[in-house]
Amino acid sequence: MWAAVVAVVGTLAGGLVTGLVQGWSARLARAAHRGDARREAVLAAVTALAAAVADHRRAMWLREQVRLTGADDAAARAASHGTRSAVTAPLTTVRLLAPALADQAERAVAATFALRGALDADTLAALREAAIVAADRLIEAAARCIEDVNRPCQRSR
Repeated sequence: MWAAVVAVVGTLAGGLVTGLVQGWSARLARAAHRGDARREAVLAAVTALAAAVADHRRAMWLREQVRLTGADDAAARAASHGTRSAVTAPLTTVRLLAPALADQAERAVAATFALRGALDADTLAALREAAIVAADRLIEAAARCIEDVNRPCQRSR
């Protein structure tokens, strides 16, 4: 009789332990999947922002070069208006998905916007270089942020 009780209790305990282990394993798998999905979303958002910033930087460079030569810059201004508005959505996405990258993202955008109204070609070149450096810093911060989903992104300084 005791052997039957021990067998039943052992079977129940084994089933309970198996169920707990399976539940724990499923939670870990879901967490890993969420981490991977979040990392992919942040990567896509930063990539879109970097492309939009590069497009706007190029458009502003051309616009300001034309303006500094005194030529009609209406077409260049129109092009830069389109690229400027294209920055808004990816910047917002980065700010929402990766708040730790918000400061770096805003610095990259601000540095690109700063090309407007350069006093001369040398200033324009320096502003362009500063914008490139700011965009590179955003990408470096994003790389550190997404390299390990188990370590939360640190606020950039």
